[in-house]
Amino acid sequence: MEFTANKKGKLSKIALEQCQDLSYSALMKLLRNKDVKINDKRVSQDVIVDQGDEIIIYYTPKKQDKYSVIFQDENVLVVYKKSGYTSESVFEDVSCKFKSAFFIHRLDRNTAGIMVFALNQVAEKHLLFGFKNRTFNKKYLATVYGVPSVKQAVLTAYLIKDANASFVKIFDTRVNDSVKIVTEYRVLEEYDDTSLLEVTLHTGKTHQIRAHLAHVGHFIIGDGKYGDNRINKQKGVKTQKLIAYYLQLRFEKDSPLYYLNGKSFIYKD
Repeated sequence: MEFTANKKGKLSKIALEQCQDLSYSALMKLLRNKDVKINDKRVSQDVIVDQGDEIIIYYTPKKQDKYSVIFQDENVLVVYKKSGYTSESVFEDVSCKFKSAFFIHRLDRNTAGIMVFALNQVAEKHLLFGFKNRTFNKKYLATVYGVPSVKQAVLTAYLIKDANASFVKIFDTRVNDSVKIVTEYRVLEEYDDTSLLEVTLHTGKTHQIRAHLAHVGHFIIGDGKYGDNRINKQKGVKTQKLIAYYLQLRFEKDSPLYYLNGKSFIYKD
């Protein structure tokens, strides 16, 4: 189980709020066995954690369905990943049923949405090429705080990743060791103090959508790392309201997957 601490406090209190099927006594046993990590370091005591700390607890939760199948043929498997599960754990479950499956791309643990797996080596090669070269059209739905005054925009900024803290920082101008990011959004719906955005990534960097939208004043509701936990608590939302809801495949005519060229997958909840 992986999650980000949404506040400062005792590890046990925060962990038990996230892991509904884990008891206090079981957590203490896991700590004694050093089966808990905070920011990639194993701990053996019920320590104080800070907001934003990345926590991993190694245990076997009650079996739950982590994904649902949207499309399948002899080459490609398209699934909807539920929020709260890592892409790697979804792949493990997929591999149990589809022995020849290949891992292609990732979504954040708390980002729900469409994932694609290859079912043979030929499909793996062409799917990896499409994601690496950004030939596929991917769109996200994000519920954010506030309503952007500009209803549609292409945002440009610069990102620095702190791998040790699993955190990124956004800057308006280029700084040392930064990479350029481009994020496009369109306002779909407006509410009292939130809005629903359709987001398109023109670059794909770690936490890009979450951090970039927060940088311009519209953090994703439920995001404990880049958002405002006071507002998240008011909304009663514990995980980020971000869904990879749309994927359109594009292949060249000489690709064995060309028969899927232009095919779109849309998840509607």
